[in-house]
Amino acid sequence: MTARVQDRALVTTDLAVGGMTCAACVSRVEKRLARLDGVSAGVNLATGRARVVHPAQVSAADLVAAVERAGYTAEPVAHGGRTASTPAEPPEDWPRLAVTALLAVLVIVLSMVPSLQFRAWQWVCFGLAVPVVSWGSYGFHRRTWQGLRHATATMDTLVSLGIVASFGWSAYALFLGGAGELGMRMPFSPTADGGTAHVYLEAAVGVPLFVLCGRTLEGRVRRRSGSALRALARLGAKEVCIREAGAERLIPIEQLLPGQEFVVRPGEKVATDGVVAEGGSALDLSLLTGESVPVEVGPGDRVAGATVNVGGVLVVRATAVGADTQLARITALVADAQTGKARSGRLADAVAGVFVPCVLTVAVCVLGFWLGAGADSQAAVTAAVAVLVVACPCALGLATPTALLAATGRGAELGVLVRGPEVLESLRRIDTVVLDKTGTLTSGHMQLAETVTAPGGESADEVLRLAGAVEHHSEHPIGRAVAAAARQRCGLELPKVSDFAATPGVGVQGTVEGRSVRIGRPGGPSDLARPLRDALGRAESAGRTAVVVELDGSPAAVLAVGDTLRPGSYRAVHRLRGMGLETVLLTGDGPGAARAAAEQLGISEVHASASPDRKAEVVAELRAAGRTTAVVGDGVNDAVALASADLGIALGSGTDAAIGAAGLTLVRGDIEAVIDAVRLARRTLTTIRVNLLWAFGYNLVLVPLAAVGLLNPMLAAVAMSASSLLVVGNSLRLRTWQPAPNRVSTPHRADTTARPSTANRPSATDRGPR
Repeated sequence: MTARVQDRALVTTDLAVGGMTCAACVSRVEKRLARLDGVSAGVNLATGRARVVHPAQVSAADLVAAVERAGYTAEPVAHGGRTASTPAEPPEDWPRLAVTALLAVLVIVLSMVPSLQFRAWQWVCFGLAVPVVSWGSYGFHRRTWQGLRHATATMDTLVSLGIVASFGWSAYALFLGGAGELGMRMPFSPTADGGTAHVYLEAAVGVPLFVLCGRTLEGRVRRRSGSALRALARLGAKEVCIREAGAERLIPIEQLLPGQEFVVRPGEKVATDGVVAEGGSALDLSLLTGESVPVEVGPGDRVAGATVNVGGVLVVRATAVGADTQLARITALVADAQTGKARSGRLADAVAGVFVPCVLTVAVCVLGFWLGAGADSQAAVTAAVAVLVVACPCALGLATPTALLAATGRGAELGVLVRGPEVLESLRRIDTVVLDKTGTLTSGHMQLAETVTAPGGESADEVLRLAGAVEHHSEHPIGRAVAAAARQRCGLELPKVSDFAATPGVGVQGTVEGRSVRIGRPGGPSDLARPLRDALGRAESAGRTAVVVELDGSPAAVLAVGDTLRPGSYRAVHRLRGMGLETVLLTGDGPGAARAAAEQLGISEVHASASPDRKAEVVAELRAAGRTTAVVGDGVNDAVALASADLGIALGSGTDAAIGAAGLTLVRGDIEAVIDAVRLARRTLTTIRVNLLWAFGYNLVLVPLAAVGLLNPMLAAVAMSASSLLVVGNSLRLRTWQPAPNRVSTPHRADTTARPSTANRPSATDRGPR
C-alpha cells in the first residue's frame, strides 16, 4: 500500500480501482470518496489508480469500502513502498465481438434490403438477434443495472436502453402486432403507417455491434498508458551473480542484500546501486542520466543499478536494494507524475448522466402527451420508442475511437503513434517544446567527429588506419567508434595487430606493420603540437571525448569522438518555431555538449547536466511560469519529464519506459516526425470535435421530430445508422491526410543569418564520418 505522511494529520494512499469505463465512472468514485470526512481524491482512468489524501484515522479499509459502495472494486496498492505495475485489464473479448458481428450483419442486411426479405425472414432475424441482445450485450446490461442501483447513468445506460427498446418493440410487433405474418415485407416509410407491422431488430443488433467495436479500440489504446511503469520494472536485472568466500553463484535479484558483493561482466547490467570493490570498466549511463559518453569507473566509485557494463569485469558491493535504488526512485516519480495528470474525460461520457434522464423524460412525456390527446395507443407507443431509438448513442460512441483508429493507421504510415483524446486536448494548448539531446536530437551513438594530425606527420587516413586496427580489438565504445570510422574511410580490411594490450581507464596499444601504436587519454598539453592542443580544446568545449594517437612514442593525431546530431534535427527545430512553438534543450549531458548542440540548432534556452528528477523540476518550473509544455525524449531518464509534462512525445527508437510515459510516440527514428505528430494530432482533434458536434446535433434535430410523431422507429433506426456512417466516413478522411512539405532545408555555409555554428567543425578533408 502506498501510504506516506503529508503532514501530522493527513496521509496519501493509492488504490487500484477496477470496473471504470468512462469519465462518469471517475466522477462517481471521486464523489463517493469525498463523502468521507476530510478525504479528497483524484482518479486516473488510464492507469486505474485513485490517489486519496485522507486523515490518519480513516483507514484503507474505509476507502475500499467507499469505492465498493459506488459499484466498483478497489484494493490498496501493495508493493513495500512503491510498485512498477498497474492493474491488469481484461483482454478484449474477441469471441463475443466476432459472434456479435456475424449475427448482427446478417440481421442488418435482411432488415434494410427489402429485396432480400424471403418468407419468414423476420423470424430468422429474431432468432439471430436474441443472442446478440442478451449474450452479446450482457456487459452493457450488467453495468446499466449496477448504475441504476446507485442512481446513476452512463453511456452504458443509453446503449442498454436502445437495445431493450428496439428489441422489445420488435418482439411485441412480431407476436402481437401482425409483423410475424409469413411473407411480410418491411419497406422504408417515414410515417407511422402500420406501426406494429414493423420490426426494428437492425437497431437492436447494430447498437451493441458498433459500440462493442468502439470500446474494443478504446480499450487497446488506454491499456498502453500504464506501460511506462511496467517497462521500468522490466529494466532492472532479474538475477545477480554474487561472490561469497571466493565462489560465485546466481541468485534472484530479490534475495540480494546490502553489503553483498556481485560480479558484473561485459554486456551485463549492474544489478543494483553499489560501490566498485574490484576491477575497472566503462559504464553506459545513458538509460538513467542521458549521458552519451560511457563513464570510467574503478575501485571506490559508485555505480547505479540498470546501467550497462561495456568494458571489463567489475565486482560491486551492494549499497541499496529494492525501493531504495535510483531506478526505483525514478519509477516512483513516474508513478506520481502519471497519477497526478489532469483528467480529460470524453465529452460524450461527461454528458451521459444528464442526457439519459433527459431522453427518458422526453420519451415518457411523449407517451403521456399522445395518450392524453386521445391519439391511438399504437401511435403513442411508436412515437415514444422512436425517441429512444433515435437517441441511441451509436454516433457518440464511434466519434472518438474511429477517428483514433484512422489517425493511428495513417500515423503509423508516417511514423507517428497517437495515444488518445486526452493527448490531443492537451496538444491544443502547447506553446513550448522541451527537447532531450541524447538519442533525440542526436543519434545516441558514439562516432568519430574530428581527426587532427600533427604538422609534418602522417596523413589523417594513415593514422586512422593504424589506430582503427588496434581499436578493432577493443570493446570500449570509443574504440568501436574509431574502428568503424577506419573501416568506412580506409576499407573493410584493416592491418593485423600483434602484442595487443588494453589498460582500463587508460587506453589500448599494439604493434601494426612493425610500428608501435598507442591510443589513450591525453597527457600533459605541453607535449602536443599546437594543432593538437587546439583540437583538444574544441573537443572539451563541444563535450566530446578526445584521445591521442601515438606512433612509435610520438603524438601523431587527436581523435575526437562524440554523439552527433540527427540529420533532421535542425529542420525540426526551425519548423517548430514556424508553428509558433518555443524550443528548450533539456539534457543530462554536460554544459559543453549541450551548448554546442544548442548553438548548432539555434536554441537559446538550455538546461544541462539534468538528472531525471531535475528534468521534472524544469518542466514544473516552465508550467509554473504559465507555459504549456511538450517534452520530447527517448530514455528512461526522460520518462519522469514525459509523464510530468502537459504532453510527452517519445521516439520509438527509445526505451519502453519513455514510450509508455508519452502521449505521442514517433515510431520512426526521425526527429522531424515531431512536426507530423503535432499537425496530425491537431487534425485528429478537429475531426473528433466535428464528429461529436454532428452526433449531438443529430439528436437535437431528430429527437423533436420523433417526439411529434414525424419519425417512426424504422426511420429512427435508419437515421441512427446513417449518423454512425457519417461519423465513420468523416474519421476515415484522416487516412488520406498528408503532412506539409518540408520547406526548411539544412543551412549551407553561404547562409549568414541562421546556420549551425562552424566554429568547432573540422575541415572537409579531416572530418570523420557523421
